[in-house]
Amino acid sequence: QVQLVESGGGLVQAGGSLRLSCAASESIFNINIMGWYRQAPGKPRGLVAQSTTSGDSTYADSVKGRFTISRDNAKNTVYLQMNSLKPEDTAVYFCSSRVARDRRWYVDWGQGTQVTVSS
Repeated sequence: QVQLVESGGGLVQAGGSLRLSCAASESIFNINIMGWYRQAPGKPRGLVAQSTTSGDSTYADSVKGRFTISRDNAKNTVYLQMNSLKPEDTAVYFCSSRVARDRRWYVDWGQGTQVTVSS
């Protein structure tokens, strides 16, 4: 099981920036997919961005061009740089890891960090 700890959330005005960090308890070099998800009140959890070990990144349409996911393998940390924030970006942001092993996926989650964007 991978332990994930998010940090960097907070309150920011619309148009501002935040950088979220996700520290993993083991090397992320071998974690197939690291991702960020978010969940707003009354809404399901949804993918924000994910990064694979092959270097591919995927983004939700709503954040393309504003958010950037990156990995620092030396620090076992994944970042989500969020620019031009909008009130609709307000949510709890969760980090996740997905490891393919023994023909199945092993998925772990962090505890989440709150991001609030004021208008």
